[in-house]
Amino acid sequence: MTKSPRDVRVRRIYEPAEEQDGKRVLVDRLWPRGVKKVDAHLDEWSKDVAPSTELRKWYRHEPAKFEEFSRRYLAELDDPARAEALDHLRELASGQRLTLLTATKNAEISEASVLATILRE
Repeated sequence: MTKSPRDVRVRRIYEPAEEQDGKRVLVDRLWPRGVKKVDAHLDEWSKDVAPSTELRKWYRHEPAKFEEFSRRYLAELDDPARAEALDHLRELASGQRLTLLTATKNAEISEASVLATILRE
């Protein structure tokens, strides 16, 4: 029996919350500038699944580095603390839509995008 893919979306936290977002989880290590916690409409903030500070600073969301960033980030996700946080996201995505939120300008080349790919498998 084949498992159906999980319904995982990636959005910027600066976009207005939508009813069809399902569970909303911020996956950045740092709180986004200019966003009030009350206005974020978050179900959770999963800092433990975010890339390390060192990796984030190296990457700087430069599109040419995305492939190498993804490789390094996947290696970081093998760390027990991050693996536990990733398993929690898998649980959240089971049977319902999960929206991963990030503050980056281009969500398609963010850790949220890498996570979404993993969670959809």
